[in-house]
Amino acid sequence: MGLALNLFSGYALCLLVLLPSALCGSYNPYTRSRAAFYGSPDGLGTPSGSCGYGDYGRTVNYGVVAAASKKLYRNGAGCGACYQVRCTIPELCAKNGVNVVVTDQGEGDRTDFILSPRGFAKLALPNKVSELKKYGVVDIEYQRVSCQYPGHNIAFMVQEQSRYPDYLAIVITYKGGQDDVIALELLQGRQWVPLKNVYGAVWDISNPPRTPLTLRFQLSGTMGWYITRDVIPSYWRPGDSYDSNFQLS
Repeated sequence: MGLALNLFSGYALCLLVLLPSALCGSYNPYTRSRAAFYGSPDGLGTPSGSCGYGDYGRTVNYGVVAAASKKLYRNGAGCGACYQVRCTIPELCAKNGVNVVVTDQGEGDRTDFILSPRGFAKLALPNKVSELKKYGVVDIEYQRVSCQYPGHNIAFMVQEQSRYPDYLAIVITYKGGQDDVIALELLQGRQWVPLKNVYGAVWDISNPPRTPLTLRFQLSGTMGWYITRDVIPSYWRPGDSYDSNFQLS
């Protein structure tokens, strides 16, 4: 009986030791999907993407950007998210693929990403770009990653549709990290007033105070707020961008 018990205990111990490692070995952080690319005259992104970024959406991340499927776009909450995307044709595809920024919404034949020409080219090994482009649509795997913008702080861009002084529309740009902006508020007197997320990455408010504007925003996965004091001057102009002097990682 003692021998049988010892054998059983040893068998159970083996299960406890081996099972976690087996589970860890089977974990894959990547999601399988497909990706295509769109045309642009300079290979960069489009300034008319549905996130509302304007020219920032064309040039951010050196134009390595993408339109995301509806499930990743999430009614605009996915704007500005960064993803590592890699294609799965060994003889054509770079091992680590490319990191892209979501600046638009769009999907094709079962795709999760439609990349800018420059973004799609970076999926390929050197000298294999033209061959990869012949496929048009390729199988990929992807995972969300932290956005990194060396040399840039988070900024608040006054969208071109704004009208001084009675209508202010804001887009948050160069936001590092891996979380979504879920709320944006403006300090009016002693009260925080919420801005409305009208579409994409655009937040707006009518009749903002004519003083330097203090803003705060909240990210997914946190209960706290990030406060930027007097970040936008009292006389703001459409198209201008204002540095927050801090960054997330």
